[in-house]
Amino acid sequence: GGLEMNFKPLGDRLLVKRVEEATTTASGIIIPDNAKEKPSRGTVKAIGDEVEGVSVDDTVVFGKYAGTELNLDGEEYLVLELSDILGVIA
Repeated sequence: GGLEMNFKPLGDRLLVKRVEEATTTASGIIIPDNAKEKPSRGTVKAIGDEVEGVSVDDTVVFGKYAGTELNLDGEEYLVLELSDILGVIA
């Protein structure tokens, strides 16, 4: 943990650090910006007391425009509700 653990999500909310998606495919094709309307992924940094099925350090997938952006100690995070989470990457 780090300074971000000072933030405690309430209820069914989660604090997520977005993972930047690669903008090139494995074969080296550049993906145009307008093709990036796919879900985002991130790492869970903190969870509220009502969150079930998701744990801290899980990698989750969420809608591209889901959540509320939050700046903590110069780092960008997202506060998401559990319903914003599409799934966990095993």
